[in-house]
Amino acid sequence: MCLVTGASSGLGRACADRLAGDGWQIVGASRRGTATGTWEPLVMDVDDDRSVKAGMGEVMTEYGQVDALVTAAGWGLSGSVEDTAIPLAKAQLETNFWGTVRVVREVLPSMRRSGGGRIVLMGSIGGVLGLPFQAYYSASKFALEGFAEALAYEVQPFGISVTIVEPGNVRTGFTDSRRQAPSSAPYASANDSTLAVMENDERNGVDAGKVVEVVHRVLHARNPPRRVSVGKLDERFGPLAKRVLPYRLFERMARGSLGV
Repeated sequence: MCLVTGASSGLGRACADRLAGDGWQIVGASRRGTATGTWEPLVMDVDDDRSVKAGMGEVMTEYGQVDALVTAAGWGLSGSVEDTAIPLAKAQLETNFWGTVRVVREVLPSMRRSGGGRIVLMGSIGGVLGLPFQAYYSASKFALEGFAEALAYEVQPFGISVTIVEPGNVRTGFTDSRRQAPSSAPYASANDSTLAVMENDERNGVDAGKVVEVVHRVLHARNPPRRVSVGKLDERFGPLAKRVLPYRLFERMARGSLGV
């Protein structure tokens, strides 16, 4: 059985639909518990400890174990660091980072008892490259990178694999549902122009099916990779360039594509 979070829309919905079509027994978790007829819905708010525990209790009662987990619950936030209210910034990390942590912690006992499992975390190229005017989104995804790497060391002895998938720009409802902090005069012009570039890139990004195909391969791989990026070639080149180029040169090259 595979549990997919964020299954009501976007990449989570696409993953649940594809994996169910491949024969996986899918439980799709979301705050609304959206039903599709092809997989079983589950009401679970990843922001809430009790909701996650209750949801996992239902899963364990019905299925007894979780063989695979795909964490795709998340949302985007734009705005300058200075203009974004701390409660809103915390809410971003509450879902994108801590929501993932909550669900992973709840599935680990089942996977340990069964002798293995697959964990696929939905990261972002924005978790490798800092995105201007999306600092808190990037922070949430950078946190997932470290979490995934550390977790992998801990659970490898139990036969559990951990992979973080790093999409670039993907055409989903993520763009329209992004929350925006109000911009003050010093940042408004740069924020608006940068956001316009990012939204255009997202609307012209790869189809969600490209990401789903990567998740499918990871779940069926004999030796799953620790990290795998997906997107257009220039986007995937960015993380490599950051590692090998002097940082001043890299940032000068990156400015144009980031809209700053």
